[in-house]
Amino acid sequence: MVRELQQAGFEAFIVGGGVRDLLLGKAPKDFDVATSATPEEVQNVFPRCRLIGRRFRLAHVRKGGALIEVATFRGVSDTEDERELSGGRILRDNVFGTVEEDALRRDFTINALFLDPVSGDIRDYVGGYRDLSERRLSLIGEPEVRYREDPVRLLRAARFVAKLGVAPDEETARRIPEMARLLEDVPPARLFEEICKLFMTGHGMRSLEALQRFGLSRTLFPGLASGTGPGKVHMRPLLKLALENTDERVLEGKAVTPAFLFAALLWAPVEASARAYVEQGDAEHAAMMRAAEEALSAQARRTSIPRRFSAVTRQIWMLQTRLARTRGKRWKRLLFEERFRAGYDFLLLRAREDPALEPLAQFWTEAQRDVDVRPEPRITETRRSRPRRRYRRRAPSAG
Repeated sequence: MVRELQQAGFEAFIVGGGVRDLLLGKAPKDFDVATSATPEEVQNVFPRCRLIGRRFRLAHVRKGGALIEVATFRGVSDTEDERELSGGRILRDNVFGTVEEDALRRDFTINALFLDPVSGDIRDYVGGYRDLSERRLSLIGEPEVRYREDPVRLLRAARFVAKLGVAPDEETARRIPEMARLLEDVPPARLFEEICKLFMTGHGMRSLEALQRFGLSRTLFPGLASGTGPGKVHMRPLLKLALENTDERVLEGKAVTPAFLFAALLWAPVEASARAYVEQGDAEHAAMMRAAEEALSAQARRTSIPRRFSAVTRQIWMLQTRLARTRGKRWKRLLFEERFRAGYDFLLLRAREDPALEPLAQFWTEAQRDVDVRPEPRITETRRSRPRRRYRRRAPSAG
């Protein structure tokens, strides 16, 4: 792709996290390309590409089965018509410039390295190579201005600390807790994506520790009890266990889901509220349902949780009350519930936090040994396999 853009007369480089990861000896998840070509000129080179975005105009190009994001070099302009700002936050920015200007517009120095895969040359305009070799995280420009332009950079700093093992310089780190409230203005859908990157890519436990260190946890999860220190939350053992378990599954190549993650993240307020409602006279099932709805609604105001995940999170919580009922014969039905395994795994985490639940967890462990809970194969009847109906032709009626 870079070669094709260069052959068409444009500058083009691999840039950002892909270059950074290659230099660190890691396998890049994907590659981004930066070029002097405008989005429309990229489309002339790759007619089947798709132009997207309002805040930043980008081209999505499919190459060899991979989706590659191609961005035009960004420039510097103070003209409000070209660069729309709101309280310092960039809402729209399609000012094009040179590769040098583009480097200065990026967030951290280690993400501003440009690799020409054709020649093998690396261009470094901001000292990113030195920072990477010294494992240092530095913002490009004035930290307060750069965080205000895009508050998600606060979370990116915490994620890079957790993922790459880099240490932020003094100014980069000092401003983070001071500006944590800027995250309240970030669209909830975007924050959901960032939470998934923080907690579901193999470094979830370290990410939470970084969020705590920088005082960002309370802003992301306002429903959790305050911890010792500004911006921190109280970290229950269950949450730590869930994140460690998630990290292990990612390392082993197993599937992970935001539904289980949010079940662990928000369990503390749900459990406390449900217990309070029971003490007020509510039935256990109704109390749990009420507490679950309140917790999910409150969290959705800060980070949106798609319904396909929040519904499963709710089911995991509701199963905790049903799993506590082991008398009679009706408990066997739970073994065949669609979300039984997720609810059971969550119960195991709770038992590790609270030894009083160990007998209950053992009961359900043994129950699965005694009953075959494998789903029966579904028989799909095709149109051809159905027996044909024979119809008798009626004799024509007289008259």
